[in-house]
Amino acid sequence: METGVIFCPKGHSALWFLILMIFCVFHATKAEITCRSCQPGNKWHAKELLLKFDMTESSAGLNGEVFGHGDGAGRAATASAESRRRLRCVAGYDKCAQDGAGHAETRLKQNTDILHAKNYSGESQSAKIKDSYVQMSGQQRTSNGAGFTVSTRYKKRTKRNSADDKVRPPGSTQSQDSGDDTSSAAGRRVTRSELRWSGEERRAGGPRQEELILNSSTFALTGDSSHNQAMVHWSGQNSSVILMLTKLFDFNLNSVTESSLWRSTDYGATYQKMNDKVGMKTILSYLYVSPNNKRKIMLLTDPEVESSLLISSDEGATYQKYRLNFYILSLLFHPEQEDWILAYSHDQKLYSSVEFGRRWQLVHEKVAPNRFYWSKMGLDKEPGLIHLETSISEGQALYVTCKLQNCTDANKGKPFPGYIDPNSLVVQDEYVFVQVSTAGRPIYYVSAKRDVFTPMKLPKYTLPKDLHVISTDENRVVAAVQEWNQNETYNLYVSDTLGVYYTLALENVVSSMGPEGNVMVDLYEVAGIKGMFLANKKMDNQVKTHITYNRGRDWRLLQAPSKDLRGNSINCVLPYCSLHLHLHVSANPYTSGNIASRDSAPGIIVASGSVGSELTTTNVSVYITSDAGNTWRQIFNEEYAVLYLDQGGALVAIRHTPLPIRHLWLSFDEGRQWDKYSFTNMPLFVDGVLGEPGEETLIMTIFGHVSHRSEWQLVKIDFRSIFNRRCTEADYQTWHLHNQGEPCLMGVKRIYRKLKPTSRCVMGKMYSVSMTSGPCECTEADFECDYGYERLTDGKCTPAFWFHPSSMSRSCSTRMTFLNSTGYRKVVSNNCTAGVSVEYTARRQQCSIQAPRGLHLVTSEGTLTAILGTNVTFLVFLEEGDGARTSITLDFGDGHALKYSNVSSIEDGIKHIYKAVGIYRVTATGENNLGSETVMLFLHVTCQLEYIHLSAPFVAVRNKEVNLTAVLLPSQVGTVTYIWWIGNNTEQPVITLEGSVACTFSREGINTVTVQVSAGNTILQDRKNIAVHEYFRSHLLAFSSNLDNHNPDVAEWRLDVSRVIKNSLIQATGVIEDQLLVTVLPGLPTAAEFFLLPDKQLTEGKPEKSAAHLDQLSEVLLSALNQNLVQFMLRPGVQVTVYAAHLSAAPLVDTNENHSGSAMLMLLSVVVVGLAVFVIYKFKRKIPGLNVYAQMQNEKEQEVMSPVNPTETTPSSQQDLVHSLEILDTEFNSQPIGCMKPHVHVKFSTELPTYIV
Repeated sequence: METGVIFCPKGHSALWFLILMIFCVFHATKAEITCRSCQPGNKWHAKELLLKFDMTESSAGLNGEVFGHGDGAGRAATASAESRRRLRCVAGYDKCAQDGAGHAETRLKQNTDILHAKNYSGESQSAKIKDSYVQMSGQQRTSNGAGFTVSTRYKKRTKRNSADDKVRPPGSTQSQDSGDDTSSAAGRRVTRSELRWSGEERRAGGPRQEELILNSSTFALTGDSSHNQAMVHWSGQNSSVILMLTKLFDFNLNSVTESSLWRSTDYGATYQKMNDKVGMKTILSYLYVSPNNKRKIMLLTDPEVESSLLISSDEGATYQKYRLNFYILSLLFHPEQEDWILAYSHDQKLYSSVEFGRRWQLVHEKVAPNRFYWSKMGLDKEPGLIHLETSISEGQALYVTCKLQNCTDANKGKPFPGYIDPNSLVVQDEYVFVQVSTAGRPIYYVSAKRDVFTPMKLPKYTLPKDLHVISTDENRVVAAVQEWNQNETYNLYVSDTLGVYYTLALENVVSSMGPEGNVMVDLYEVAGIKGMFLANKKMDNQVKTHITYNRGRDWRLLQAPSKDLRGNSINCVLPYCSLHLHLHVSANPYTSGNIASRDSAPGIIVASGSVGSELTTTNVSVYITSDAGNTWRQIFNEEYAVLYLDQGGALVAIRHTPLPIRHLWLSFDEGRQWDKYSFTNMPLFVDGVLGEPGEETLIMTIFGHVSHRSEWQLVKIDFRSIFNRRCTEADYQTWHLHNQGEPCLMGVKRIYRKLKPTSRCVMGKMYSVSMTSGPCECTEADFECDYGYERLTDGKCTPAFWFHPSSMSRSCSTRMTFLNSTGYRKVVSNNCTAGVSVEYTARRQQCSIQAPRGLHLVTSEGTLTAILGTNVTFLVFLEEGDGARTSITLDFGDGHALKYSNVSSIEDGIKHIYKAVGIYRVTATGENNLGSETVMLFLHVTCQLEYIHLSAPFVAVRNKEVNLTAVLLPSQVGTVTYIWWIGNNTEQPVITLEGSVACTFSREGINTVTVQVSAGNTILQDRKNIAVHEYFRSHLLAFSSNLDNHNPDVAEWRLDVSRVIKNSLIQATGVIEDQLLVTVLPGLPTAAEFFLLPDKQLTEGKPEKSAAHLDQLSEVLLSALNQNLVQFMLRPGVQVTVYAAHLSAAPLVDTNENHSGSAMLMLLSVVVVGLAVFVIYKFKRKIPGLNVYAQMQNEKEQEVMSPVNPTETTPSSQQDLVHSLEILDTEFNSQPIGCMKPHVHVKFSTELPTYIV
């Protein structure tokens, strides 16, 4: 059942509310209009309406004849079926709805981020178009089977003319005889004298003609004058019940603060307030109706106040309240089971109910918004199966199926073997679509009839930037593709029955961006006539409207009307001039035109547009065709909303105006003549119109206000009084569908039974469109180019330069046959016979064995990386060759290999787990009697890098080589890149594949070393400060054992204790602070080391003086330590004594070249085996120049950051340095890969990691 809704904003300046109409295709009335979620079982139409008020914005035509009246420029004619045939797409977002957006509209939105498509139609008798999900800002609401919402708001396009326009009647207010000049041509201001015979405000001059009055009654919703939103539901055919929920929505609080529920049982003549039935203090926010049993009503309360729902089983007469423990964002009703519902919550959880919301059960967590679908009978194994997309991590998702009441890991299915891109799952009719991005390029997969997934084959160099599934009707996919060289237009492609192979249907179809990032594609499917589409194409920077009668095989321009409203000839010659229609919502969605057609009125199309060389937004008029687009007539020279009455037997027009009105216009002869009728005594600011459910609409309710502060006025209009009889067989005539005289369309001749334009009678609810058809012989026009072929200017299909026509199907086996294309394929749903069918139809040929060719090896995720210890799925494809007789050998590169007898046995993929990190050469070989082919890939098996530590000396000797090592945890993570910033050279880093570099420091003072390690998507960084001096002395320190009991062995503790030890040494010895550095070493037992630096003012920079000075200071410190004079209080009751290390301190160091590092190592060995302390101590004072500090360093917490600006402020003095001094934690058992000396310029290592084969 369908319902008509018209709405318009009030034009007075004091009203500041937004007008929005809600009309749900699923009887689910919410703050937006929501279409069904691709569930074919929902064969019905809802009757809901959302009204919001604002003097500057208006709503647009919606499902079931929903119309918006703009501020002087509204939409053109529209109808219920139009909303299921207007194709639209959106750009990606995590929500698919908006408060004030709706289920059904004249456009289908596609998501521009990625592949999106859903069943968009409500599936009445109209042609069905499926819509991809629609994202809008605000809250998302979904009705029966709905996962999509579309905006219903349209803004005024142009300002009305001056005061003359305020009293001007409709542009078509003439007798409709061609000779009557009663309205101006487009763009011309009309004088009052020209309108004298029908001027709405005419009050002077002669006796007033008797006014035609409609049978109507008015009811005021007392007490709701402040409410700015309304949701209306008409129960449907054979029911007189209307429910209306009015709300006061506070835009500052973003919540509903008041609500009223009204119910009528007499077709809207009177209403009863139902607040006492739901609770006087209950605030309602949304209204839903079961699509399978319209007596069942569901109301949601405002979650800001309470989270609960109210359920009625008697058309809203009584209610029961049930508490909820989650907040419902959207609902998806089962297409057949009236009590089965899926609910999506604000925290990405999916719940199910099999008791119409009385009890709920959690199905799954981390479900992508609007990416859950009911199973389809005949395709899925179980009726209670759910298809859903679940988020795994950022950038990764899974397509899973699970049972309604038992969605456990054991019962989950994974139809697609691998990860998919987020928000890419679309289940529509018999097709399932997913997207997987590889190396920044998307790959689109399709499954037909729940079979295995296959990559969608677009022409080879299409290279899509964006793709949206528009329709899946008639076992064929229509996709809008934005190619690499397009920015504002899309190309339309059509597929074969499997949805795999695509050919071009129309280039450069206009698109525009909606207010929420929706991409609007200008394609409209005409209701009632199979294969008929309208599209706006951009040609030489001009937008022109084209029409096709054979599903995009051929397109032509629209012939403009021969005369205007005044009967003047229009000189418009094709192709330079034609009629252009508004089919889309432009960049500003409030300025678009509209179009309407109905299944019950085949051949009648009403639309707004313009005549000229291109489509314009100025001088917009309303046009109508009665013969399916062959000829057009202008019916209004300004924009009107047009509704279909009595299944198209009559048309109603209401002017888009900000002024109060009390008249509407009726036509009984397909728009040739219009009569003005009064529907109320007092002018009304019209906010919306709700029609009786079903295409036989004869009762409608107009919603409005007498003034901007008045209460809601509901005017019920009964059009039955204007008809005096029911139609008989004599009132009908036959009409032959044709395209400019060609009767054979889609392979048949179609003859329709239509009401005569001269008949004024009621067709009634029992009327149904009847059509007879006769077969036609096939001609070249019944065939489109096959995949890999392109149409030349002479109409012939020829192979594209990249296509090899001789290629065989990979499933072709010896002694079998295959279809060898002739370059043509019959248009889907074309029913022609004989003729040239044999010449153009693919020929069946015998398969012959051939060597394998076109072998492909990929991972299921489409990546070249894998995580250690996880399953890797390899997919092998063969383009040409006998797949059944071609064996496949897969060598994983780690010593394991598998062999399969044929390709078909590995269609689900081959799984393998790697047990070591490395780069593996994986090879696949296909082989048969005639030859073989090998393909390989290099797989990087990695593990997550968790931590890095820079090993560097704490103090270094100037101009002496220092080794820097980056220690990784875990030590083996795969291919790693090291980026080094050494000293003051911060602009030219050293880049290596090795974890060590060697460098020298020529400047004394504090030098900073920064290293970043890049492993996969992870970048970690560490930084150390190195003190560089010509001379220094050092000694190891030990502590009383009680310190170990309080050592947590963390870097911060060591820094604090280092500072305390330094202060204690200074107090005990009087050493100058700038000459002393102290660091506590990691690990237990607790140890530390102090460093003595020369005073350059005393030593004058001379080596001999520096050595003597350092020896003197060292003796002072050691003496104090040996006398237990160095102590500190760690905490009350814990006194710690500092000692010199018992055996040996590290040797004193200077720059004398007489001794070597090997000598020092020998001495250290001697120390280890127990040589005398005295000998070691004496010897150490005579070996200057020995550097044993390669492992000394300061510790710092790990950083994760960008390689940009890797350095920080260098400490200005030795005092600053002490706060970051630490020594390499010996827990890291690292082995440096190698070393590399720094260069002035950036140096990239030429060494590659060893491959594991």
